[in-house]
Amino acid sequence: MKSVVFRSLFVALALGTIATVSPSDVRAEAELEIGTKAPALDIEHWLQDGKGFFKPVNEFEKDNVYVVEFWATWCGPCVMSMPHLAELQNKYRGENVQIVSISDEDPEEIKEFLKNENPEEEKTFDEITSAYSLTTDPDRSSHRDYMEAANQNGIPTSFIVGKSGQIEWIGHPMELEEPLAEVVKGDWDRDAFKKAYQSQQRLQQTMEQISMLAGQGKFEEAIKLIEQEVAVTEDENMKANLSDFRYSLLLSAGKFDDDVVVYYRKQIKRMEGDPMSLAQFGYSLVGVVQQGGKIGPLAKDAVDALAPTVEKADAEVKPLIFSILAQLSQIDEKLDAAVEFQKQAVELSEGNQKKRMQLFLDELTEEQEAE
Repeated sequence: MKSVVFRSLFVALALGTIATVSPSDVRAEAELEIGTKAPALDIEHWLQDGKGFFKPVNEFEKDNVYVVEFWATWCGPCVMSMPHLAELQNKYRGENVQIVSISDEDPEEIKEFLKNENPEEEKTFDEITSAYSLTTDPDRSSHRDYMEAANQNGIPTSFIVGKSGQIEWIGHPMELEEPLAEVVKGDWDRDAFKKAYQSQQRLQQTMEQISMLAGQGKFEEAIKLIEQEVAVTEDENMKANLSDFRYSLLLSAGKFDDDVVVYYRKQIKRMEGDPMSLAQFGYSLVGVVQQGGKIGPLAKDAVDALAPTVEKADAEVKPLIFSILAQLSQIDEKLDAAVEFQKQAVELSEGNQKKRMQLFLDELTEEQEAE
């Protein structure tokens, strides 16, 4: 089981954009866990009620199922989840299922937001969220009772409160459908999920420690921690992701050997023909070099794989891809190729982007002439 938090952290590490965690961020033991009695709700403002179908909730009624979700107008993933929440609420309307979505913003701010249109739905957010209970609780009492008590740091986050009033599931609202269906039918295995969830939480804390160590340049310690986690985790997907981290950190630590080359050549082969994946990978290699790491022959390998795919990319990203190719060629000490790639980046750019691209072209040209 992987959470969105994990996936975001995996990407950050792979790209070298590692967020550091201070010692004060070490988590206390969670007060709210799977199987815990769900705290009562004390919400200040109920802005949507399912067009009169739902009433404000304080105590959870026996044999009813609730989704308590935390969101904000400034949170892109929260906004993207709204149509899915509406779809789920409509699916279970009349089956004693109520979705309660909670912000902590000013009611007027939310009302202004609701006037906006979701272009994909061709509806306003007011129309979309009218299917379920949209609320705001500016004193953050609900946030403290749920998010803080469960050691949840990111939104959107959803909690399923089952028919017995206990927390059955915690996760991203886009992953609600299957557990909600099983809770409603009475087929949910709470104990199995609790075991997986606790394992996830423990692993997340480990990943935060790895992030902190890597952000401080303590790559040896971070790698050792990853290897310890690989040895004990039973989740094969997690093992694979942790292995990816390990190789990324080996590069950043300057531990460049045949094993690292073989691994990344397999990765390049796997991304063959995909310009965006290859460009992202190439950009991560450039980041490794900028942080003092080594990439050896991988610079040439990445150029050879990426260059033939540029024409498949969308027009707006082609300048960036050409510039990545130029940077990789510069690292590979192929300045003639770097200059040609950057010329194409300049030609395809406009405005401020064109100026930035030209500055790098000037740098490459000076370096070329100095040879």
